[in-house]
Amino acid sequence: MADEGGVARRPSRSDTVGALVNAMVAVLERAFGDTARSEARELLASLHDMPRHWPIVEHAQRVSTEEWMRAIRAAKFRAQGAPLQYATGQASFRHLTLDVDERVLIPRPETERLVDLVLDELRIDSPGVVVDVGTGSGAIALSIASEGNVERVIGTDVSLDALAVARTNVARCAPVLRAPVELRAGSLLGPVHERPLRAVVSNPPYISWEERDALSPSVRDWEPAVALFSEEGGMAATARLVRDAGQALAPRGLLALEVDSRRASVAAELVATDGAYDMVQVLLDLTGRERFVVARRREGAA
Repeated sequence: MADEGGVARRPSRSDTVGALVNAMVAVLERAFGDTARSEARELLASLHDMPRHWPIVEHAQRVSTEEWMRAIRAAKFRAQGAPLQYATGQASFRHLTLDVDERVLIPRPETERLVDLVLDELRIDSPGVVVDVGTGSGAIALSIASEGNVERVIGTDVSLDALAVARTNVARCAPVLRAPVELRAGSLLGPVHERPLRAVVSNPPYISWEERDALSPSVRDWEPAVALFSEEGGMAATARLVRDAGQALAPRGLLALEVDSRRASVAAELVATDGAYDMVQVLLDLTGRERFVVARRREGAA
């Protein structure tokens, strides 16, 4: 039976991974041209959470009606310009596979490095409460709860839509969590009343609205603006979080932020001049860019 675009059909017993790739190519070729076949294979592999070569190796494997229709829907979405992760509805982050869609920012490899920095710090101190501000899909919170030495992780977000995605991921990742994850609605640390906190970690919005047109369409046109843009040249959310965390952290508590590499020095200066922190560091991502600012709350800070 033909689908809405007249390309795909419900599979019969002869329908295989190879046949499905061909049907996906027919959907994708107008948007991707000569790369449509490699795009179809990558998309199908991602849908099955398998390596890229899986559709080639398993080309003769039969697919179900559900698998066939899901793949064609994903190909149509991808042909419209959707990022791969939105087309498949999932993204890999560290050892986790998470549900994602246009309600949340796509987790990125740079943020995996932020989690590494936090986990390294958490290993040397006693467990406590960690807050992931602007949790989005829950990637940071769930990684820390599944890998870290923590008592509890709280994820906050101003977006109720994002929290709905994060709740799905909390349930999905429940079998691997070593500590409970609680999600709360509100801006930054507003919904968190526990004191003192062991760590505050965040990948806050840090792009200025004036930079919007310079972003790639896959980011600008698809990812949620609330997770991307901030006022005051991209620094408003970071500045407020630095102030609030200084009052909420325990002595020697950790502040760990992902920042715009172009404004890392500005973010570090905000932290250094706040008066609540010492041991302020700007650290590099895997490409050598200044990407993270970490600090400790000073002993005796007001």
